[in-house]
Amino acid sequence: MSVTGQVKRPVPPDIRARKGGTPLVMLTAYTTPVARLVDPHCDMVLVGDSVGMVLHGLPSTLGVTMEMMILHGQAVARGLERAMLVIDMPFGSYEEGEAQAFRNAARLMAETGAAAVKLEGGAHMAPTIAFLTARGIPVMAHIGLTPQAVNTLGGYRVQGRGEDADRIRRDAVAVAGAGAFSVVLEKVPEVLAAEVTERLDIPTIGIGASARCDGQVLVVDDMLGLFTAFRPKFVKRYGELGAAADAAIAAYAEEVRARTFPAAEHVFGEEARK
Repeated sequence: MSVTGQVKRPVPPDIRARKGGTPLVMLTAYTTPVARLVDPHCDMVLVGDSVGMVLHGLPSTLGVTMEMMILHGQAVARGLERAMLVIDMPFGSYEEGEAQAFRNAARLMAETGAAAVKLEGGAHMAPTIAFLTARGIPVMAHIGLTPQAVNTLGGYRVQGRGEDADRIRRDAVAVAGAGAFSVVLEKVPEVLAAEVTERLDIPTIGIGASARCDGQVLVVDDMLGLFTAFRPKFVKRYGELGAAADAAIAAYAEEVRARTFPAAEHVFGEEARK
């Protein structure tokens, strides 16, 4: 494809400019084939640290490494033509300080081609977000339920109920003020998510939040029915590919054992030598 024929991918300022407009569509991807499937339909594709649980069988996202994120980020980048690539900063890669965060964020972007990084945390991470954005690294913030802090939060619980709502409000204002171009709101009450969306001048991306957010994100394996270890309330299954795959694999196994596969059309006959 010529340069003039290439589709212009959105960049963080484009995403920010979508505030209040047509809702932004975002899904995760971890491999090239899935990236190619979601690319025509999404504004942004997230290489999430959920890869640790979805593809690597880890009990949480805490064991995900920089090397894992880079490997999957490179794979997803090969499958994208139109959607903007965002990549998660894994646990332990940015919490120590601003210099550590910059070093690892720069590496993720340089080695994967991502247009932005995503990091978890609210007001306490605002100085780091400001440090990164001032040095040319666009940041998508993530507040509410932050899975990397699951041990501190006491599990995968709804955040922002009752008096705790003030914490979510403060976090939202802080990350927006620090320069984040958008913010993920995860597992917060619907009314609070709508209020935060109305208050901020950057797009909110909901997951277990409100349809009034400026966009939505889901883990692609959840919404396709491929990841079945557990099913969060906020996940809508748009397909049951896991069940379909199970049936296909069972049929294959049955035919192999019955010697009905491979059949005549799947094997090669003798051919005369030329």
